[in-house]
Amino acid sequence: MSQEDQSSLQSEIRGEVQRRRTFAIISHPDAGKTTLTEKLLLFSGMIRAAGMVGGRKSTKTATSDWMAIEQDRGISVTASAMQFNYKDSVVNVLDTPGHQDFCEDTYRTLTAADSVIMVLDASKGVEAQTIKLFEACRVRSIPVITFINKMDLQSKNPIDLMEEVEQVLGIKASARNWPIGYGRDFEGVFNRGTSQAHLYRRTGAGGSSIPDVEHCTIENLRDHTNLPGQDLETLEEDLMLIDEAGNPFAMEDFLAGQVTPVYFGSAMINFGLDVLFDDFVSLAPCPRSRPADTDADEITVTPDQAEFSAFIFKLQANMNPKHRDCVAFIRINSGRFEKDMVVKNSRTGKKVRLSSPHTLVAKDRNILQHAYPGDVVGITSSDFRLGDTITSKSLYNFKPLPKFQPELFSRIRAKDLGKRKSLDKGLDQLVAEGTVQLMYEDGLHDALPFIGAVGRLQFEVLQHRLLNEYGVDTEFTPLPYACSCWLKGDPATFDKPVQAMFARDLDERLMVLFTDIWSKDRCAEKNPDHELLNIH
Repeated sequence: MSQEDQSSLQSEIRGEVQRRRTFAIISHPDAGKTTLTEKLLLFSGMIRAAGMVGGRKSTKTATSDWMAIEQDRGISVTASAMQFNYKDSVVNVLDTPGHQDFCEDTYRTLTAADSVIMVLDASKGVEAQTIKLFEACRVRSIPVITFINKMDLQSKNPIDLMEEVEQVLGIKASARNWPIGYGRDFEGVFNRGTSQAHLYRRTGAGGSSIPDVEHCTIENLRDHTNLPGQDLETLEEDLMLIDEAGNPFAMEDFLAGQVTPVYFGSAMINFGLDVLFDDFVSLAPCPRSRPADTDADEITVTPDQAEFSAFIFKLQANMNPKHRDCVAFIRINSGRFEKDMVVKNSRTGKKVRLSSPHTLVAKDRNILQHAYPGDVVGITSSDFRLGDTITSKSLYNFKPLPKFQPELFSRIRAKDLGKRKSLDKGLDQLVAEGTVQLMYEDGLHDALPFIGAVGRLQFEVLQHRLLNEYGVDTEFTPLPYACSCWLKGDPATFDKPVQAMFARDLDERLMVLFTDIWSKDRCAEKNPDHELLNIH
């Protein structure tokens, strides 16, 4: 490539990078995360009507919940990726599971995000899983936008919710809009950026369509017949209080993770979402530089460089059950992706052709020709593992994806012994996804392996998918271990409790399985020259 062509390519990439917004949505279960994801599709024009997330009897399910078990239970159990245009921006949204049993999938997905929308339930405030996910964002210096959802239902006082965010999460909160009434009296929001009230009219279609909105100044609100005088008085008092005592918003503080802009609304009835989505595309950062390791030292990979680079943050088997394929989700970090381009896998050193690339809206695929930094692209291939780095030229590795210690262990077998090959195939693919971890007792690789999981629901998902996707009915035999860790140090000098067990994961890393957390803590005290790692 000539110098002129390379300069032209970099200019093209810089322009496309400025349009990209790649973010994840996180929350405690049932805070409304997946509903919010779908409403972004509605407001962008990608879907005409939103199907609400409901219970098992609901006839509609969220667009991003494509697996059968998700549609049966009305919960997200795997991360999904979607790309679409919102006004002048190209949005890549990563919907993550909220349940703590699937935190590994969520943490891996966060590595592909440049920013995060954190959804809180207005009646519950900051919950346990929210705290864990927020800390994961803080560690990775990911800017966080807060959306306080369900203001149309019984909720805490907005001032109290702001204080809770600050005290529990340890970050300054800056209100960007403010609710006009709440609960049954929730009429809209006051946009502090434009100093205009947004009053919404509920539609006969409920939350499946965009509501009509009336814009007016706070002075005009006094003449609004539908607004109770008490709500207006409360609104004016609250706005005066946050103007005088609230935290100011500064873009540099937001990008540095020192302040979170806060928005109020209801994803169910679409109140306040226009303010949130419009502000998001102006506040959320475009793709940034990322560190990577070479054999010699650490380097910085900038998005606008001509050389292509990406990493695999998610694998998903059987998105197309007819073909039993495996889709690798790649996050592009630099350069321009082109259909059928040949790249190098830094782990294996081998060349791989990236054929049949596609963007995703849940399980629906759209073949693409080009993609740019920040984009998430699906590649149908079985050549990759989680965390692999791929490049067009140089060999280096982006930071490895986190792997968490299992807390539940079980042996698994097919009820029909004739299904052993199908079971092995299913386990191979689902373990590669990170659904569960497969391990062997140390020194006994010829023995049957067993599986480990962070939470019990992972076992249920594994069993459900083995039956529905591979036709294998299974049963589990629990093992008497309640926690584990990776061992760093000489195992010969490690003082291991009698009830504990040495095991190896698929990467041959040594693990110690304990019967209870007390034994693990006691073991750490007795072995000061060894490290017990909860995350690898």
